[in-house]
Amino acid sequence: MDFIELDGVALRYELCGKGERTLVLVHEMGGSLESWDDVVPRLSKSRRVLRYDTRGAGLSQKARGELGIDTMADDTAALLDALKIEGPVALAGIAVGGAIALHFAARYPERTSAVVVGSPATGVAPERRPAALDRVARIEAAGMAFAVEDSMRNGYAPELRGDIKRFERYRARWLGNDPASYATIWRMLAGLDMQDELGGLRCPVLVIGGSLDRVRPPPLAEATAKSIPGARYIELRTGHYMSVQTPELIADAIGEFLQTVGA
Repeated sequence: MDFIELDGVALRYELCGKGERTLVLVHEMGGSLESWDDVVPRLSKSRRVLRYDTRGAGLSQKARGELGIDTMADDTAALLDALKIEGPVALAGIAVGGAIALHFAARYPERTSAVVVGSPATGVAPERRPAALDRVARIEAAGMAFAVEDSMRNGYAPELRGDIKRFERYRARWLGNDPASYATIWRMLAGLDMQDELGGLRCPVLVIGGSLDRVRPPPLAEATAKSIPGARYIELRTGHYMSVQTPELIADAIGEFLQTVGA
């Protein structure tokens, strides 16, 4: 793993694997590049895999003030440029990471070969925004511990905690988030509306719904798929933090789809 400074912002990243094709992995809100630890070995045998801590997350530079999804997609493009990764890349993202991946595809269509997203967080319904913003403000003031029980119960279903050490490790990493950065990213999500741009996507897209995801249940993921021309939709027995909870399922879904579409 390494660090790089891009236009004044520091990002932590890892580039591994080999091959002509590149897959970019974008983690969920509250996650970090470690969210892909058990996925990467299954995908890096035949392609390069780039994963990174998004701005405000993990060990990347913390975020303050206003943050837009354009900036998040531009960070991905700048990282690809700095690493001299040319040509179209495939992207896979979970939750907010899925929104970033889809927005990258809309903003940089010539640089995108395919996208796979799990429970993509492409916005918050208007009627839910006041409650969401209130919750975010309380997290910012009281810290991550304020929300950990609800977040784990809804996002990391008890049915998926068979590997208790994996769950405890993820919970501890989640608690280690910077509350102000977490709140900044949440406010970005609360103001997000990607409906129009989803209809303009032209690359192959796979949307994954998690049958045990109580943060963004399958009907929301399926609705996103229906907004994207030609997108495929599948539902797997997983939750909101699916790359951590069921890495084998997610790696297989990503790998099989990319192979099918030649990306």
